[in-house]
Amino acid sequence: MNAFTSLPSFELDDKILMQGAEISRRLNQLRLENFPPSAKKTLRPFSVAEVAHYLGVTPSNLKRLYLDGKGPVPTTVGSRKQYTAEQMWELRHYLAETGKSEAKKYVPQRKPSDKLQVIAVVNFKGGSGKTTTATHLAQHLALTGHRVLAVDLDPQASLSALHGYQPELDQNPSLYDTIRYDDQRKQIADIIQPTNFPGLDIIPANLELQEYEYDTPLAMQAGSEGKRFFTRFGKALEDVDERYDVVVIDCPPQLGYLTLTALTAATSVLITVHPQMLDLMSMSQFLLMLGNITKTIKQAGADVRLDWLRYLVTRFEPQDIPQVQMLGFMQSMLAEEILKTPMVKTTAISDAGLTKRSLYELDRSNFTRGTYDRAIECMDAVNFEIQGLIHRAWGRM
Repeated sequence: MNAFTSLPSFELDDKILMQGAEISRRLNQLRLENFPPSAKKTLRPFSVAEVAHYLGVTPSNLKRLYLDGKGPVPTTVGSRKQYTAEQMWELRHYLAETGKSEAKKYVPQRKPSDKLQVIAVVNFKGGSGKTTTATHLAQHLALTGHRVLAVDLDPQASLSALHGYQPELDQNPSLYDTIRYDDQRKQIADIIQPTNFPGLDIIPANLELQEYEYDTPLAMQAGSEGKRFFTRFGKALEDVDERYDVVVIDCPPQLGYLTLTALTAATSVLITVHPQMLDLMSMSQFLLMLGNITKTIKQAGADVRLDWLRYLVTRFEPQDIPQVQMLGFMQSMLAEEILKTPMVKTTAISDAGLTKRSLYELDRSNFTRGTYDRAIECMDAVNFEIQGLIHRAWGRM
């Protein structure tokens, strides 16, 4: 007698629909436990040391301000003074008004003659830390006084979820509503949503974004409008140009029409890469394909000039000798185009992600002190370096 039985066959569509619905149901259950329907994402208060760090002043200067009754009044928790993120913005403007010679230090927003900076965060391979990078960059820029628009172009919508927007539960618009080809198109101002970070707005994503990948080839066949698909995002941004200093785009991990539309709207490109051989090989193929496609759309009239392009090494483990060697190999080829500080692998980021929060939303009391301090120090170093590139594009450094 044959002891083995054959595996029963099943219909793929039924199976994945059932499993997708169950996962969505359980995620909704978890969400309701952590964030009731009436609740909105809030942002923790910041310590005097943190506020001084992001304002670019010393803690003693900040202490002198509140002792003299100047600027917003911090709250007292135990023996500690704390400021809300909204009060940080008030402090910036107070310092800018009282120290006019250093106004741009405290309120670093662009002048009318400065170009809107549009940063596309890209990689062909999932797991490179692309969304984590885009999230923390956008939030850091807001904390340091910039007016920021985050755009989630990945139909998986992880960036949106980290800012409190759940695509399978919330009926939020996406960029597709602005760049679609039919008469249901909306103005970009109508799809922008607020976040819990003052100075940071978001255009969330949903699965409908994927429709753009199917619509564009049909539009290209139908007429000239589709053939210039790469202009649609850039033209849409013109309507809100004066509202923002920086746009941070989380691109999908594929080289489709959405990514190309983002790249041709971008003034700068940040490529995330994990320092492993397979990841570097994947990035090489991504760059070759991107270069060839860019040449093609350039011939069709696309403007592909950039202010800067940089590579960010992510999930780096400094004790891992092969990774250290791979980083050295990359630096020998890409030299100045690799950011000086790699983003280290840390449990702080993965732990924060379990509750759909970023490092900037969590207090050091949520972790062992050393773990949080190392993670936030590294994240800030990366983001301050990128901020420096933005300011150089404005001619400030």
